[in-house]
Amino acid sequence: MKISFQYTLAIALVLGAAGGAFAQKKDENIGTEVVNVVKPYTPTVSDAFKVKETPVIEDEENTQKEQIEYNIFSFPVASTFTPAKGRAAGVEPQKRDKLYNNYATLGIGNYGTVNAELFITENIDRNQYVGGMLRHLSSQGGIDGVVLDDKYYNTAVDLTYGNRQKRYSWNADLGYENRVYNWYGLPYELPDEVIAGIDEQQAYNTITVGADITMEESLFFSDASIQYKRFWDGFDSAENRFILKPAFDLSVMEEKIKLDLVMDYVGTTFDNAALPEERTYNYFNLGAQPSVLFQRDDFSVSLGAGLFYSMGKANDENDNKFFVYPQVKASYKVVEGIVVAYAGAEGTLKQNSYEQFSIQNPFVSPTLEIAPTNQQYDIYVGLKGKLASNVSYNIKGSYMNEDDRAFFINSNSTFDPTMNLEGFQYGNSFAVLYDKLRTISFFGELKADFSDKVSAGINASYFSYDTDQQEAWNLPELKASANLDVKITEKWSAGTNLFFVGERNDVLFVPTTDPLINTPDFITLKSFFDLNAHVGYQYNERLSGFLRLNNIANQDYERWVNYPVQGFQFMVGASYKFNL
Repeated sequence: MKISFQYTLAIALVLGAAGGAFAQKKDENIGTEVVNVVKPYTPTVSDAFKVKETPVIEDEENTQKEQIEYNIFSFPVASTFTPAKGRAAGVEPQKRDKLYNNYATLGIGNYGTVNAELFITENIDRNQYVGGMLRHLSSQGGIDGVVLDDKYYNTAVDLTYGNRQKRYSWNADLGYENRVYNWYGLPYELPDEVIAGIDEQQAYNTITVGADITMEESLFFSDASIQYKRFWDGFDSAENRFILKPAFDLSVMEEKIKLDLVMDYVGTTFDNAALPEERTYNYFNLGAQPSVLFQRDDFSVSLGAGLFYSMGKANDENDNKFFVYPQVKASYKVVEGIVVAYAGAEGTLKQNSYEQFSIQNPFVSPTLEIAPTNQQYDIYVGLKGKLASNVSYNIKGSYMNEDDRAFFINSNSTFDPTMNLEGFQYGNSFAVLYDKLRTISFFGELKADFSDKVSAGINASYFSYDTDQQEAWNLPELKASANLDVKITEKWSAGTNLFFVGERNDVLFVPTTDPLINTPDFITLKSFFDLNAHVGYQYNERLSGFLRLNNIANQDYERWVNYPVQGFQFMVGASYKFNL
């Protein structure tokens, strides 16, 4: 058997190390020994053999590895474990209501009342849409004791176009409204032939053109709105109004800086036979309202001011003024989600217009005076929050100081059978009187959502007035309202609401042939309440019906002096939803 070179070298090293271990140590005496030689040494020389030039090396690294194959013998193992199957909670998913873009409503009631609405909207593409709305409400009248025609009509049509983009959205509107009323509130009895000659009808018309734009991603520009109104009536009165309101927002550090600009122009002309000459009013109000919002945890405050310059001209008399108003608001979370305290001091310049007065009181005379109201300040404090998870509250007290506040007051009239009077000159219309007014008011409100099927609310306001006039004409000291809405079943729903208005004061002039000797009669309009209710039935997801009951208690009250309202009223109708 041949020994490899590596093994030979290893053995030699081991033997050498062992020999060194048994070598004589220094200073060690091994003694003497006698050796007897029996036979002398006779050396011999053996035959020599030639070493191969290329030795055969059998090294493990050069040995061919054998291919090993592994085989796994698997066999099934029986298991007696059976996991329990999961079970979903017993919650029935609610059926998703299908949404419709359009609807039509028609209702008919006593007093010849008709209420109709049609709303249509359609998407042109994913960014553009168009829409339109038609509204009509009319009544043929028939109030007991009224000798003049007391019917009314209100018809309006609105068209809109909208465009929604990623960074901005805008829409444009075009509308027309026609309102017809009658001055039926005569303060005294007149001969039949005089009544037959009275033309008591008044018609109001409004054309509105406007646009709005909102920016989603802008450094400072937020939104803007522009609107133009052309308003006229049946007695050659006309009014133009132009309103532009751009808004700017800018965030600096953690604060938000806001700037609201206001440009409001109104020009009104009255020209009818009741006036000795034409009356014209023009007011152009320019306003800037900067503010800074600070927010720190539970506290936030907005510090701002209102700067207005009014350029006015009433019957060729200029009236230019500059106004500065406080605009400060603050709130503090006393108890998170339960009590929030808030306060503020706000003032502004309110633009008045003939169209606005006709909406508040449709029985105004087309001989009004037009002027803006200077709301010097409105200081208020309040608390709001929740009494429970489903009951919220809001209480507020305020003190407001106004100059040139507009009061509605019964018009003085002169009666002469020989005169050709207009239909509003029989003491059956209202004028506008301007004076100072200081108001202390208290407001309280409760709202409750007892469940997803029952909700209710109640609120009340108390006012105490101080003015240079004998009374705060036609302003109530107490106002209150309450409502209750119930979803009885999936098909049926019902609700009721109650309105209460306290006593108001007005003056009644008994007409004579000489207006200089007319003696005013101060009167008090009785307080009243109006109870209303409605019932709805959902036949299917498209069609529903309703029943509305108004003035259920059949109260014979007067909203304005000598203007009684309709008694018990009912209306039945249906609504239908659809897609084009």
